[in-house]
Amino acid sequence: MTQDTLNALRTEINEIDSELLVLLAKRRRISHGVLEYKINNNKPIRDEERELALLEKLISYGKSLGLDPFYINNVFQVILEDSVLNQQALLQKSLNPDAVNDTHRVAYLGGQGSYSQLACHKYFSRRPGKVVELGCQTFEEITTSVEHGKADFGILPIENTSSGSINEVFDLMQHAQVSIVGEVTHSVEHCLLAKPGTELKDVKKIFAHPQPFAQCSRFLQNLADVIHETCDSTSSAIKFATECEHSAAIGSAQSGRAQGLEVIKSELANQAENHSRFIVVARKPLQVSTQIPTKTSLIMATKQHVGSLADALMVFKENSINMTKLESRPVPGNPWEEIFYVDLQANIADPIVQKALEALKAHTQTVRILGCYQSESLKAVDPI
Repeated sequence: MTQDTLNALRTEINEIDSELLVLLAKRRRISHGVLEYKINNNKPIRDEERELALLEKLISYGKSLGLDPFYINNVFQVILEDSVLNQQALLQKSLNPDAVNDTHRVAYLGGQGSYSQLACHKYFSRRPGKVVELGCQTFEEITTSVEHGKADFGILPIENTSSGSINEVFDLMQHAQVSIVGEVTHSVEHCLLAKPGTELKDVKKIFAHPQPFAQCSRFLQNLADVIHETCDSTSSAIKFATECEHSAAIGSAQSGRAQGLEVIKSELANQAENHSRFIVVARKPLQVSTQIPTKTSLIMATKQHVGSLADALMVFKENSINMTKLESRPVPGNPWEEIFYVDLQANIADPIVQKALEALKAHTQTVRILGCYQSESLKAVDPI
């Protein structure tokens, strides 16, 4: 094969890719039209039976074209997820017109290249408007920016599949005057980043936020005589790695490249599947449609009686409300007292949920709703 033949083939591939993009954009526009029917007829945004039937049909047709079923499934799972999440975002926009602006000022931890910045881009990519990024040095600075009107939204990491809950954020939510209005889960792919030409044996110091240190503990245990320097964000860690000789930072490959660093070791996390969940906070709560999957997060302090926590949790079972998270944290200034954070698959607009929250008062000292918001965790249907 000559170079001219190769170039011609690549040109043809590029043209096909461009055509695919045009068709994907057309598909998204048509799916927006379907949303109008679902709204007018009070139909759930997601139709899992149709998704399954569609995937089975596509896989069958694709096999006749010589395409692998797993390849077809993976491609169209992403397309279907995009369609559902975009329809949900548009529905939320129609329910909350006052919350839709041309510009969104978003506060998050760190700066260019931080995981919080990547989560910010992912969440607001489905929402219209220009994003103005406000990098912060602490979680409290994020909530304060929202409380004082400096930012419209804040992005806070709340938990990770490898290192667990981020207690500092849970403690902050006890007193922060903000509401949870959204969530986003972002894949975390930790890499060791250093100046070009640096080898692993040359590294004497590693910079990272405490969370990446915890999530990569097994890898770090094998590095003898290497100093661990804690930073307030991943972007700060990368900055220090660019300034210090014989040093490296833990972060994403994308963030390292943006600052002139290269990957000298990848796949550092203890778990192969490493994801962080972020919450999106604002000054005021949003109305959430009952046509979409919804979460409600709350804080409750149970009465100091034997079985009070069990009685409180039974309220959710008796009302067929699924609890997806239960986290306890100490109450500042009250030794040996705990406050409980609860995530529910529920919408506070549902009369059953309102009934449950009323019944909860009999077993608690206080209950505070942190937010009712659209769930962005979609479980894929499995045709294979």
